[in-house]
Amino acid sequence: MNGKRVLISGASIAGPALALWLGRAGFDVTVVERATSFREGGGAVDYRGAVHLTVLARMGILDTLRGLDTAMGEQVVVDEAGREAVRLPASFMSGELEVTRGDLARTIYEAGLAHARYVFGDSIRTLTEHADGVTVEFEQGGTEEFDLVVGADGMHSVTRRLAFGEESEFRRDSGYFFATFSTQAPASLGLRDSGVLWNVPGRMVGLSNTLGEDGAMLVFHDPGLRYDHRDIAGQRAIVQQHFGDAGWEVPGVLSTMWSAPDFYFDSLSQVVMDRWSNGRVVLLGDAAWAPAPGGMGNGLAVVGAYVLAGELAMAPDHATAFARYEERMRPYVTTCQKQGKGAGPFLAPPTAKKLKQRNRIYRVLCSRLMRSLFNRLTTKAAEAIDLPDYPMSGVPRAAGVDLLPQS
Repeated sequence: MNGKRVLISGASIAGPALALWLGRAGFDVTVVERATSFREGGGAVDYRGAVHLTVLARMGILDTLRGLDTAMGEQVVVDEAGREAVRLPASFMSGELEVTRGDLARTIYEAGLAHARYVFGDSIRTLTEHADGVTVEFEQGGTEEFDLVVGADGMHSVTRRLAFGEESEFRRDSGYFFATFSTQAPASLGLRDSGVLWNVPGRMVGLSNTLGEDGAMLVFHDPGLRYDHRDIAGQRAIVQQHFGDAGWEVPGVLSTMWSAPDFYFDSLSQVVMDRWSNGRVVLLGDAAWAPAPGGMGNGLAVVGAYVLAGELAMAPDHATAFARYEERMRPYVTTCQKQGKGAGPFLAPPTAKKLKQRNRIYRVLCSRLMRSLFNRLTTKAAEAIDLPDYPMSGVPRAAGVDLLPQS
């Protein structure tokens, strides 16, 4: 199918990864992004197992990302007064490769710049499918014709709303919310390539130092909360409301939130859909299957982009490609969503009893015997797909490029 005009909505992780592959395969690719510029920032993301690392190697970016590895060390869980409750080893949180979200996004974006046209500060207004393609009207004016449209625009996907229905039909909320932003961790904590997690029932504050930069992640439970995902000032006020009475180092963390340029807030939710394509429109990444933390969302994003591009490159038509893409990815997504489903209650247990139970589980999992078992189980989930070797133009197969066993 090469030579087709493809519009990708979303320039975070999944969209640029798909653009790289489709461009290499000979497609004419345009990426449109609502943000006015490439978005930096974000917390650390990790990759586990041969499937994740092989896709990154085939993209030609694995060595670059290894050079950007956070080398994150231990993370200490403390109680309300700041006393150590349990110490988590690096492998528990960081996988085999951990990089910041900003470093990952920029690496993929720059690797694919030669293969796609990027348009920032715009978004899709309407989609009108016809026999030969899709007419796309843009928010900033003008229309263009494309053969295919891909929604890689996140959990609050405009593409999904236009082609499939309202977000409420597909989003499954947990009652938990999170915020991330850069901060200045207190020197007294002594954080250097390490982190600390503070918990009280229903709330968590995580502070970490990664590559010399400090970051915060706050998680809280509020099943009745409603919010506007584009109202940043309102989101900051929500976080202040839920943590304003907290002790420990939280007041100082909150004081830096108001000016943090990379503040990000959202719900810990999953997207569950019966199908990911409708005619000439298909969804990818969180727009199709947001798995929540612990569900390996960034691994799913790059693997999904590779599979979708490979099937489009091989199939005689888009309908066949979309069907094969879903057939390959659906069991993998289901496995990862199952693993991520309980992320909120595990990060911020809602009661004192459940918090004690969670800490006991941490201690068991961090024992030498169980640590090995835990790592095997998470890697097993990350590798729960038979990854094809698509004949797309890409990085030459040099020794050591592929980490999957050869059949």
